[in-house]
Amino acid sequence: MCLATVYKEQDDSIILKNVSRIDVDGTRILLRDIMGEETIVEGQILMVDLANSIVKLVCTD
Repeated sequence: MCLATVYKEQDDSIILKNVSRIDVDGTRILLRDIMGEETIVEGQILMVDLANSIVKLVCTD
């Protein structure tokens, strides 16, 4: 299983750890972790590094 940590690109702060699913609808990004917790972020995906389980977002909210 590949779980990711999602970071805010602006300051490298962690938005959510152990992310198992990411859904994108325009600028709305829904992050879901392995426990089912959901976080919604407005922005766009800047980078996905699957080898290191890192996702960086540019947030607009």
